[in-house]
Amino acid sequence: MITNYLRLAFFLFLPALTPALAQKKPNIIVILADDLGYADLGCYGSEIPTPNLDALAKGGVRFTNFYNTARCCPTRATLLTGVYAHQAGIGHMMDDKGADHPSYRGQLNHHVVTIAEVMNGAGYFTAMTGKWHVGHQHGVYPWNRGFKRSLNAPAGGFYYAEGQNAKLFLNGEEVTTNYDKVPKDWYTTDLWTDFGLRFIDEAVTEKKPFMLYLAHNAPHFPLQAPEEDIARFRGKYLKGYEQLRQERYQKQLKLGLIDPSWKLPPRNPNIPRWESLSDAEKKQYDDMMAIYAAVIYRLDKSIGDLVAGLKKRGVFDDTVILFVSDNGGNAEPGIEGKYDGDKPGDAKSNVFLGQGWAEAACTPFWAYKHHTHEGGISSPGIVLWPNGIPAARNGKFEKEPAHIVDIMATLVDLGGAKYPETFDGNNIQPLEGASLKPAFTGKPITRKAPIFWEHENNRAILDGKWKLVAEKTEKWQLYDIEKDRTELNDQFDKQPAIAKKMVEQYESWYKRVGAEDYDKTFKWFYDYEKAKAGK
Repeated sequence: MITNYLRLAFFLFLPALTPALAQKKPNIIVILADDLGYADLGCYGSEIPTPNLDALAKGGVRFTNFYNTARCCPTRATLLTGVYAHQAGIGHMMDDKGADHPSYRGQLNHHVVTIAEVMNGAGYFTAMTGKWHVGHQHGVYPWNRGFKRSLNAPAGGFYYAEGQNAKLFLNGEEVTTNYDKVPKDWYTTDLWTDFGLRFIDEAVTEKKPFMLYLAHNAPHFPLQAPEEDIARFRGKYLKGYEQLRQERYQKQLKLGLIDPSWKLPPRNPNIPRWESLSDAEKKQYDDMMAIYAAVIYRLDKSIGDLVAGLKKRGVFDDTVILFVSDNGGNAEPGIEGKYDGDKPGDAKSNVFLGQGWAEAACTPFWAYKHHTHEGGISSPGIVLWPNGIPAARNGKFEKEPAHIVDIMATLVDLGGAKYPETFDGNNIQPLEGASLKPAFTGKPITRKAPIFWEHENNRAILDGKWKLVAEKTEKWQLYDIEKDRTELNDQFDKQPAIAKKMVEQYESWYKRVGAEDYDKTFKWFYDYEKAKAGK
């Protein structure tokens, strides 16, 4: 009788036990686009066909308020480490300001750990492909910061093997033109995905969960794409950047991506009106935008190739895919952009988007890359996880703010990893971000502190619905981003208590992470370099 009772108890307990026993660590792919604006994907308002990224959004969750750091290197440092870029040693870009400026060494320091170093400890097969840009020239590489496999470019700046800055490293070994392990004729967007899948094959063979960091250089300048893809878009942008911005704004409203109360900011008066341009200028600008659209089209195609590869290998359903961008649309080097080369768009050309199209890329916000107003720091943010996100959440918008600094905490949560207090004998900075995993299922994110920004003296803090922000030449402004995310109605003087508290929070953070006055720091550096050179 006792045996029967025990048997009955076992079978009553079994249904509750089985899911826990069956649960396993998900595979994880973090995809980072480069210079992709908030409105550059179909599912975020674009006219550029991006069916594969749209499918990820339809089968997963779209964040409406996913933030980056406003610039390339700081975003990559923050993503890789889970702390603010200044704490990781990359408060600006790759210039090393010396030991007296620890937040500006231009390389990951040894008081941070990378997502690879952490996920290795949780039994993951770690790999990265794409643009590194966190200190290659200073001896900081994917292969000595935890990644078991890598195919990387030190800093990007090319799409083809014949490009001026083309340089690749495969698992630490420089790839030369006669190297037989890389296809002879490659396009970076396709190459990163190809090798990402090759590395996944190794993980599958070893029966390990994998974590792939896929860091695209698209759609960063110099804009280059196959001619047949550029031809798809040539002539479609003769309507001009002003009309394109209006059309994207209307599509965003129709999608339900943005609140109707968020009014479109006035156009930048420094950008010439489309109607004032000559026919020759309009044709040139049309071609520049066609090249940009082709680069994004190919980026989307690579996402489709990745998904197809995961499905072919039988690992798609168990894989979390997170897609974001490193900063807002790029208005460098100025209003006119660049249109250099015998055949703009090919491997030898040098094409920049231009400020008018960058403004459309950042719809409905204003400002661009470098800046901490919403246009510079807002990114598409898509997460798909077939076995982890309930079907009822598919295609939903998630309005809770998320930030690149949250990715490490999210991976630790997903993979059951342990974030260390010490690593290789060094004390490690505590995590700054919060896990986004609860938001996948519609639950609140547990965030202990506001989100902060500083880049080139452009600065901001987000605490709940309130955002305090200023360009380096401006006074602080305060916006209620729930009602006014396009930052048109400054509340600083109307909410003095909130403004005062947030200014104090920002100043405390600024000192804690070791940020410095950008103009003074860089002036010191350039004066020092001149002195060394005897100038």
